[in-house]
Amino acid sequence: MTVYCINSKCPRRKNADYLEFCKACDTPLTIKNRYRLLRPLRPLNAPNPTEIFEIQDLGADAIKGKKYKVLKILRRNNTYLVQLFKQEAEILKKLNHPGIPKVPPEDDYFTVSFSKRRQLHCLVMEKVEGENLQSWLKHNNQISEDKAIEWLKQLLEMLDALHQEQYFHRDIKPSNVMLRPNGQLVLIDFGTVCQMTGTIVQRLMGKDVTGEGVFSPGYTPPEQINGKAVPQSDLYALGRTFVHLLTGIHPLKLNSDDKTGQLIWRKHTRKISEPLAEWIDYLMDPFVYRRPPNASFVLQHLKKKPLLHPPDRTLPSSPPPWLIILNLVLFSLLLVTGVLWLQAWQQHQRRMAPETISQVDKLPN
Repeated sequence: MTVYCINSKCPRRKNADYLEFCKACDTPLTIKNRYRLLRPLRPLNAPNPTEIFEIQDLGADAIKGKKYKVLKILRRNNTYLVQLFKQEAEILKKLNHPGIPKVPPEDDYFTVSFSKRRQLHCLVMEKVEGENLQSWLKHNNQISEDKAIEWLKQLLEMLDALHQEQYFHRDIKPSNVMLRPNGQLVLIDFGTVCQMTGTIVQRLMGKDVTGEGVFSPGYTPPEQINGKAVPQSDLYALGRTFVHLLTGIHPLKLNSDDKTGQLIWRKHTRKISEPLAEWIDYLMDPFVYRRPPNASFVLQHLKKKPLLHPPDRTLPSSPPPWLIILNLVLFSLLLVTGVLWLQAWQQHQRRMAPETISQVDKLPN
């Protein structure tokens, strides 16, 4: 068996599990005299400011609960990233919902220091058993209408709980939704959550002033690219997520209507009802003011049987021409940027495939 060194700058991070200190950099392998890093849950060279590990908890309190947990590590000591990371910890502590990861009460947010200038910020969370929906979709067919409604209800309840606390997620997509073995969905990755009130970190073309993108091609709405995310931005991403689940096709690979900007997706699904298709189009309308007012509104209608058509979205007056042009420009920019990003990501995955397989083969059973 092996354990990993927490030092992100260490040249050789894998160590035999009987060692107390890293052979390459002499960093202690048991963090806070309690945690041992067993395996990374994402590639260590991924272009991301955080690393995520499955860990073993050796603390006395772990005997009463689960000894295998997840450790999220912020490896960049950027002021704004630290602020967002701490905010994520506070939100997860505050929210109590089966679809939102828990921060166990005996665990805490802590830092590991290597020098006066270098710190790693760490957060221990529950380990969510199961797989994310992006991975699930690779091994299963697209979902049925009944499954779509069931999952929509679950995710809308999570968003409603989050929005009621005056936060919105900003990065909903299949890879950020876990499916537990019991069928419960869990919304993960709260590192991009933003407050609805107070000062919002200003963004330029989908990037924070930190340079970290709050942008997932195919799922991020046009207004968020321009730094104006709102709760309805989560609904847009939710609609795009269900288009992917219902069609099995990434939204970037689907055509859009030239006049409305809406995705042309219905013909790629199993047979679904017109009301459900209209609700999903309602969620992901390119214009934010034409989306549902909140998650609770949609949830109330989905609970009714039979499912009815959404309310008429016709407005009493047309939006000003400048707003239409701005939205079309933003949408076009999103589409072009998304295609370029997807191509770069696919090339990265092809390059990483052999190394990832090699790493998996060496992991402890």
